[in-house]
Amino acid sequence: MPSARVSHHKEEKSSDSNLAVLVSPHLQELSKTSPAIRKEFFPSPEELHSSNLAYDDPLLEEQYVQTKGLVHKYPKRVLIEVTLTCASYCRFCTRRRKVSDLQKGQTDKKDVDNMILYLKKHPEVNEIIFSGGDPFTAPTMLRYALQKIGSLPQITIVRIHTRVPISNPKLCTPEIFQILKNIKQTLYVSLHFEHPDEITPPTTAIIHKLRKIGAILLSQSVFLKGVNDKYETLFVLFNRLSELGVRPYYIYRCDPVKGAEHFIVPFEKEIEIMTKLRKNLSGIAYPTYLVDTPDGSGKIPVPLSFWDFKKGYLTDFNGKRILLRQR
Repeated sequence: MPSARVSHHKEEKSSDSNLAVLVSPHLQELSKTSPAIRKEFFPSPEELHSSNLAYDDPLLEEQYVQTKGLVHKYPKRVLIEVTLTCASYCRFCTRRRKVSDLQKGQTDKKDVDNMILYLKKHPEVNEIIFSGGDPFTAPTMLRYALQKIGSLPQITIVRIHTRVPISNPKLCTPEIFQILKNIKQTLYVSLHFEHPDEITPPTTAIIHKLRKIGAILLSQSVFLKGVNDKYETLFVLFNRLSELGVRPYYIYRCDPVKGAEHFIVPFEKEIEIMTKLRKNLSGIAYPTYLVDTPDGSGKIPVPLSFWDFKKGYLTDFNGKRILLRQR
């Protein structure tokens, strides 16, 4: 297995992937006792192997880039990438084709100004979603983008997606919380959890601080083979998150990304797990299980075993029929 740097100041390109290797000291310590966390963040020789059913850009995001750092795929919301840096790099990242490319991924004030020009031409957009990369690793640009874009009257919802509270809690500085406090719109913060071992005391403390400033907290997860593909694991994760005031929002089928196919769980197994969870979890602890359609458009909910349906094809938001990748 290739080695991984543990400092959050340096990055190293893996010999078997275009995604850099970066594991924070926090995760390095957790990985000593958690095989699941080690599998999430440390590179594997399996990343070398890709089938002809895998994609560099499975969600076709590149064709929806309107100006640098802004992706407009859905009618009333846009995705904004202020950076392609993360506190640590998940080996299953759907944007691994470009995440960790620091030179190309860094936006500047001119890029944000171009986003403003685009949004003014699209007054129907009322929601901005900061993702990346991780926006919490670029507080200066995050602040600037929020000030400029947030000043547009059309923007009523701000959503920020981050794994920093999980992967490197020390980066959640007072500066980050002050930036969030200054947001006037309804603020959603989506925290990406994959395994109960990620719910540590430092992460829990950040969750309490985020709730205190009035952020509505969501979580997103991805089915990952060898990490969380067990009923017991997800039951504990979703139950614990709901107790902390974090609403489990989505759990995705792993995207067929080149270099990450070894994480894909058999479809039938996912359905079995989610059906059992639905029987035993409170509604507020149960996330929507969906497929973000590869080579398609839209996040499509998956029926559970309460329904008799053909497991193989789905139809995306544009009416395109898609064969779902099986494992």
